[in-house]
Amino acid sequence: MPISASDTNRSLHYGWVIVAVGALVLFSCLGLARYAYTMLLPAMQAGLQLSYDRMGLIGTANFSGYLVAVVLSPWLIRRFRPRAVISTGLLLIALCMAGISQSHGFLPVALLYALTGLGGGFANIPLMALVPCWFRSQTRGRAAGLIIGGNGLAIICAGYLIPLLNRSYAADGWRMAWLLLAAVTLLTALIAVLWLRNAPSEKGLEPLGPLQHEQHGSMPVPHEHRGDGGLLLRLGLLYLAFGATFMVFGTFIVTSMVREYGLSEVRAGQYWSWVGFFSVFSGVGFGALSDRIGRKQGLILVFMVQSTAYLLAGLKLGSVGLLLAIVLYGSAVFAIPAIMAAAVGDYLGSARAAASFATITLFFAVGQAIGPAVAGLLARLYGSFSPAYLCAAAITLSAALFAFFLPSPKQRGAA
Repeated sequence: MPISASDTNRSLHYGWVIVAVGALVLFSCLGLARYAYTMLLPAMQAGLQLSYDRMGLIGTANFSGYLVAVVLSPWLIRRFRPRAVISTGLLLIALCMAGISQSHGFLPVALLYALTGLGGGFANIPLMALVPCWFRSQTRGRAAGLIIGGNGLAIICAGYLIPLLNRSYAADGWRMAWLLLAAVTLLTALIAVLWLRNAPSEKGLEPLGPLQHEQHGSMPVPHEHRGDGGLLLRLGLLYLAFGATFMVFGTFIVTSMVREYGLSEVRAGQYWSWVGFFSVFSGVGFGALSDRIGRKQGLILVFMVQSTAYLLAGLKLGSVGLLLAIVLYGSAVFAIPAIMAAAVGDYLGSARAAASFATITLFFAVGQAIGPAVAGLLARLYGSFSPAYLCAAAITLSAALFAFFLPSPKQRGAA
């Protein structure tokens, strides 16, 4: 018989174990597999003799693999359940990272990094779909934010570890880095198998959070309501704007610091670690804030912060502007996924959260596949990433305005 919410509050609810393991999963599947690439780019560019556009295309290969995972994940989740899909995705990432460490040339790296993106999607999408299953509306944003904090911890580690490996192993430092990241991800896959659970019922529990304050939109409603398709489209377009912009800064800012600002790799790594430090709080901070002020208001605020960061980076106002851009970017970088993971449960019900999150993530994946490739082409054309950062600022500013017209879950429930 399921344990009531009041009973579970007397001891640690297993949902917080899900949060802890989930943070470690994101530490590996996105934090190491994707955001460490930013730190590895300068050394990989030198070792593999890559041009700016090919650097961008490798990033796009990763995001294209993620896009394929978005399409396949809903079926895989239904067929095999989230824990199995997450663990398999992590195993695929570990194998591909090890392969990249031994690769020579653009094509094998691009192919393996595409498969890394595939594994990243298989790990991330089912994980975020677990949030509405384990947490009710008033705790959903905070839980998603804590999980996403794993990305920030990985960025901090990469910012300090990769320059150290490059100093120790010289030209082979980036290869040793990929091999070490592969080992960590393999360990994470084992932990996920042991401790993740697909639903509270597997532990005899109910979702964590007060039931009496649930809004209609966040209850498990298995059928569709009028306007759900249009709402998913609007959420998807906002997620597309985020995907097309955040990885432009996230992929190329270290290269900009080294190539355009003349910073050493060590100093650039320290600055990138600041992104990681502030990003640890971005998801949980804005996620918890959106629990209080609403998902729409949270999205508007985050897009405004991101617009300011990209504008500062694009205008190249010197070291002060660069540092402020880094702080603002880190402070908001993982807020949108946290809010979106909570929003799909609020708007469409926890029973449909997995499929809904996969649908809007399709838009996100398209955006992040396009963004770095276009940014690389602009950098090759203009000799700088400033035009790409300015384009990103224009897109996120438009997204903030677009988010203003979202309805609230309460309004939809009353309709």
